[in-house]
Amino acid sequence: MSAKNAGKAKNRILIRGKMDVTFLSFVMILLTVGLVMLFSASYAYSYEYYGNSYLFILKQAGFGLIGIVIMFALSHVDYHIFRRFTWVVYFVTIGMLVILLAFPPMVKGMDVKRWLVIGSFNFQPSEVAKFAIILLFSSLIAANQKQMGSFKFVSVLVGLLGAVCVLVAFEPHLSATVLIFLIGITIMIIGGLKLRYILIGLGIGAAGIFVAIATNVISYGSDRIRYWLNPWLDAKGKGFQTIQSLLAIGSGGVWGRGIGQSRQKYLWVPEPHNDFIFSIVCEELGLIGAAVIIVLFALLVWRGFNVAMHAPDRFGAFLVIGLTFQVGLQAMLNIWVVTNTLPNTGISLPFFSYGGTSLIILLAEMGIVLSVSRMSSMEKS
Repeated sequence: MSAKNAGKAKNRILIRGKMDVTFLSFVMILLTVGLVMLFSASYAYSYEYYGNSYLFILKQAGFGLIGIVIMFALSHVDYHIFRRFTWVVYFVTIGMLVILLAFPPMVKGMDVKRWLVIGSFNFQPSEVAKFAIILLFSSLIAANQKQMGSFKFVSVLVGLLGAVCVLVAFEPHLSATVLIFLIGITIMIIGGLKLRYILIGLGIGAAGIFVAIATNVISYGSDRIRYWLNPWLDAKGKGFQTIQSLLAIGSGGVWGRGIGQSRQKYLWVPEPHNDFIFSIVCEELGLIGAAVIIVLFALLVWRGFNVAMHAPDRFGAFLVIGLTFQVGLQAMLNIWVVTNTLPNTGISLPFFSYGGTSLIILLAEMGIVLSVSRMSSMEKS
């Protein structure tokens, strides 16, 4: 494609290039396996508490279908259009996070302020915050990459990132805070952040931990750390979920008990369809099955980085790196929590854990990655 035609293509809203089928395949495989495992992990819990074994899987399948439609639709939309709404998305996210902190918890029975409730619809603004930071940093760094050695510019980026992280930390939602912080720092490093600023950033992160310890977050975080180090201190209480998760993983052995054959999902692992679904995966599919799923996540990230390397511009490259890194990092953190390698901080497993908003947003983000791959194919033609 000539430079003139390429310029015209970038001014279009809809595009028709060939998307990366390999990346799409990894997404669809993970989604399919995730739905199968969600049903297996949830039907006993769903029947016991809701009288319907199919409640969670039917809802999640519906969310998945909506997400797939959005993913394919966005894959045909020129990703540059999102750049126009960078600041809108960021400040709307800030507004939602402020609203969460300004009012009592909107979900009854919860002592944390993570869910924004609008009628019968509820979602976590922290999910939107991840995308907001990826979009903002991709746009700013792509347009000002030569300024990555400037203390003033880097300070602005740190301030924008810090504002989101502080608000999410005081929900409190430590896992989302860490995830958002690492996503922002990673995009900055790939964008050319100097070593001295990386060291300063680590120092700020360490200072943030001490600030959290000195504030209301400590009562939430210190217990998590205590029962992470020794969950048997309260085996029937705060350490119960971790202990049951480890029992599920251990009983799966190398080959697993088989799909549907988990014992721990029968009301032993609390809410097995959410953050700890990977323990049921390990019990039913064993070490081999769990390893295959981990490899699938790794392949998704690898293919995403491959798309980024061939992106038509820096904005597209940073956008894809941020979106795929988010999936890989979140999967890794979830697996570490489930295996008690990290404290239990409440982080979901992409494509597997139950959650309509998070699944739809995730698939929409994958659609943006596919959009970049379509644009890349148009540049080459």
